[in-house]
Amino acid sequence: MGLFRQIAALLFIVALPVALITTSVRLVINAPQLYEYATDNYDTTATTGIERSELLRASGELRDYFNNGEESIFVRVQRDGGPISLFNPRETAHLRDVKALMQASFRVQEAAVLFVLAYIVFVFVWAKEGSFRSLAKQILTSGLVTLVVVGALGVVALSGFEGAFNQFHLIAFDNDLWKLNPARDHLIQMFPEAFWQDVTILVGLVTLAEFGLLAALSAIYLGVTRGESVSFRLTRDAQPVR
Repeated sequence: MGLFRQIAALLFIVALPVALITTSVRLVINAPQLYEYATDNYDTTATTGIERSELLRASGELRDYFNNGEESIFVRVQRDGGPISLFNPRETAHLRDVKALMQASFRVQEAAVLFVLAYIVFVFVWAKEGSFRSLAKQILTSGLVTLVVVGALGVVALSGFEGAFNQFHLIAFDNDLWKLNPARDHLIQMFPEAFWQDVTILVGLVTLAEFGLLAALSAIYLGVTRGESVSFRLTRDAQPVR
């Protein structure tokens, strides 16, 4: 059982950053405020020639699409007094790929969160094979992994984002549908590369906030129970040898 606990603890230390980062991605991508920011900060009404209200409605349909079971998406908006298709066939095909990636991220998030919760419940609550002080230390150790990953993302986002952004697409997709034309394709006009740099930074900040809360609670618990831990060790060491 000792080896099993060690393996489970190692998996927990790895799973917690995965859970935090993918949860941040899911929260950010599904936040309506993010799409309002894209519309207002990058003046997409001017680049697309489409009214703000229509763009925000279309963004809402995109969020629904990323979370529903529909295979494809068809969005119509009003421009110049008449309805038009917002995305051309190439953009629609790319959005299918994006959705598949999003859905995979959501499944990874759900699996990671489930493992983290199951580990805590079974090891520390049900089986009581570890102390909550051990759990707090594991959370802080996992936090170091989180800081390394988020720190690396931050360096990339602030320095070589363009190259990393292109490399990400080459790895994530097996086609070149993501190579869109800013002069005519509404998808890249609505969400330019600079916007995704902002999203990367925001995901990092949200992840740090999540970890900061867990780290603070863990540190407080370790501080509060420090006296109890010392007392327990003294009592154990004082037991007569039989």
